[in-house]
Amino acid sequence: MFKKVLPLSSIIFLRFLGLFLVLPVLSVYALDLPGATPFLVGIIVGGYALTQAIFQLPFGTMSDKIGRKPTILFGLIIFIIGSLMCAYSTDIYMLMAGRFLQGAGAIGSVATAMVSDLVEEEKRGKAMAIMGGFIAMSFALAMGLGPVIASSYGINVIFFITTGLAILSIVILFTKVPTPPKIKHTYHNDSRTLDILKDNNLLNMIIINTLQKGLMTMAFVLIPIILTKEQYGFNWEKSELWMAYLPAMIAGLIAMGPAAVFGEKKNIPKQIFLISIVLFLASFLIMGYTTSSKIFVIGVVLFFIGFNMMEPLVQSMISKFARVHQKGAALGISNSSAYFATFLGGTFAGIYLDFSDREMLTASVSVVIVLWLIWTVLKLQNPVRHSHLYIDNDSVDFDKLNALEHEHIAEWYINETENLVVIKYVTAEIEEDDLKAKVSR
Repeated sequence: MFKKVLPLSSIIFLRFLGLFLVLPVLSVYALDLPGATPFLVGIIVGGYALTQAIFQLPFGTMSDKIGRKPTILFGLIIFIIGSLMCAYSTDIYMLMAGRFLQGAGAIGSVATAMVSDLVEEEKRGKAMAIMGGFIAMSFALAMGLGPVIASSYGINVIFFITTGLAILSIVILFTKVPTPPKIKHTYHNDSRTLDILKDNNLLNMIIINTLQKGLMTMAFVLIPIILTKEQYGFNWEKSELWMAYLPAMIAGLIAMGPAAVFGEKKNIPKQIFLISIVLFLASFLIMGYTTSSKIFVIGVVLFFIGFNMMEPLVQSMISKFARVHQKGAALGISNSSAYFATFLGGTFAGIYLDFSDREMLTASVSVVIVLWLIWTVLKLQNPVRHSHLYIDNDSVDFDKLNALEHEHIAEWYINETENLVVIKYVTAEIEEDDLKAKVSR
């Protein structure tokens, strides 16, 4: 399974590394461009996410028609053009157009669909966790490298590096990523997207993914501006931003592994998410009210720890909570919502800095985080552990299967390519041999 997921995860890693490299420094460098205001800078920081949200569904649909690899290639080419436009930007509006174009290459849903194509259903949660881990690693690595590269060579060099990473992704796509098989799942109930939002656990995961990404871009508008602009009292040089991001990067990487292991193996993702939300609250309170640069850096570190603890588990939990016929739709809704929040988080922070102050912004954000924490405590449940029974299609009595009603059977579906019936059941409640006897001819 790992060999199937590794090349595709590498592409996701390289693409997100390119996007994340500019995040820790983009807001403060963009303010120096002609025509820049905090509001426009906020749009630029989160701008790629708006077009990501808009084009997720069209790219997913395109991949169903022309194939996953050609669609990913098309998205990476658009991303390259947008990166080059950013690199050669001479004013705030050209940079904005480049950021929007970067996001228009929306291959996230296509990559997720490709994982579903390549990995068996019962291993898909682990595959999603691996991909989430690669995204978290790209985030942490970018936080250390971005400020150093920007201060030494200029932010345009970061966009050139981003272009190179995208070209490398294309090479990996056609040399290492296996061509997915054509597998069709047939489910015995009709699929309704509304059912996803009615499922408390799926709805909670969508909320978690959305707020996490919105807070991320908000933080990346605030951190460099607050540390470097004179009116906030810290007066750091741009070249000194690495002193905030490097310890945060190290702490985030250290926290990510144990969180993913305990969340998956111990089946306690809810507890991991609650710890992360508390860390988000603490980090924004510190960054919003402290007058000490050392304490401010502690706030940045807490934010990165919370983000990296949460990220590897988000996609995995959505995959676990969703039924087989809902996975693509659930991930699509969640990712689109998260990208819109990414755009709105940056825009919201920019508006606040234009018309208010960081203390008022912190108070508003803290209220949202507290409500998020309470909601998660009351609503989110840890996933039930399931197993899968695979039976040859010709051995199944479908009258018995259709009549089988059991509270501990989550779902069943037919894998037509491999001529198998797959029954998903609660591991602790049903014996595999007993279940097999109930549905066999």
